[in-house]
Amino acid sequence: MDPGCTMGLSSMLFTLAFLLSGAASLASQAYFNDVADLPCQFTNPQNISLGELVVFWQNQEMLVLYERYLGKDKLDNIDLKYLGRTSFDQDSWTLRLHNIQIKDKGSYQCFVHHKKPKGLVSIHQMTTDLSVLANFSQPEIVQLSNVTENSYINMTCSSVQGYPEPKKMYFLLKTENSTTGYDAIMQTSQDNVTELYNVSISLSISLPAVTSNMTIFCVLQTELMETQLFSSPFHIDPENQPLPDPPSPSTWFAIALVPLVIAPVIISQSLRKLKKKRKPGASYERETIKVEERKVSSMREE
Repeated sequence: MDPGCTMGLSSMLFTLAFLLSGAASLASQAYFNDVADLPCQFTNPQNISLGELVVFWQNQEMLVLYERYLGKDKLDNIDLKYLGRTSFDQDSWTLRLHNIQIKDKGSYQCFVHHKKPKGLVSIHQMTTDLSVLANFSQPEIVQLSNVTENSYINMTCSSVQGYPEPKKMYFLLKTENSTTGYDAIMQTSQDNVTELYNVSISLSISLPAVTSNMTIFCVLQTELMETQLFSSPFHIDPENQPLPDPPSPSTWFAIALVPLVIAPVIISQSLRKLKKKRKPGASYERETIKVEERKVSSMREE
């Protein structure tokens, strides 16, 4: 058959395939960077030889992933982003898509046609709805700094590289007598290339309010089967509370500099006071001399 004619016929089949109704549908899941199974579930009841069949898979945008033409792989119509990423299991009639990315999620169709002397006849169609998942890392609690002057412990919890976006993230505060959930505002960011999510929340604990041993967990609730991921425990012992942060070197320098600045001022003021006291003393001595002279004159006259 003329290759040009074959390509034209294939293009027409891809378009007409979407107009067919009543096709079966399956749901499939795959993990990021793993392998996805796109089953065709063709039982071949008439035991038709592969050499008489045309089989292909295409996505929801009608881009071809794989084509098996009369028993041989045909690469002419395959989209570039799928080249080298597929493998066909002839026994199970399943196409495997490798190196799964988040953008691979969506619908895929498998078509089987029987090539007869008068043309191709559609004998089977199957749709697979593929969802892609990525496991978030275990949540991790990190203390941002030591205890502040107001006796607060500040901490953050984060989990990265997951998909889809999680439903909720919160802290779980456990004491001997109670368990309290603390809902915090979840900060979310998404990678522009991988489309994976990173999430985090923050918490401040007032140490004076902690009267007994406390254990803190961070919990991430994902959409996948309502799964919950727990962090390692973070312990607070009120009897062994860390001290506030010591002053920084710059603070110590400022404290040491204060006396050096104040001392000259104090000395200067003291000298001024001494000078003022000396002036009245000299005047008093002169007055005393005059009085003595007067006494001597009086005695002589007598």
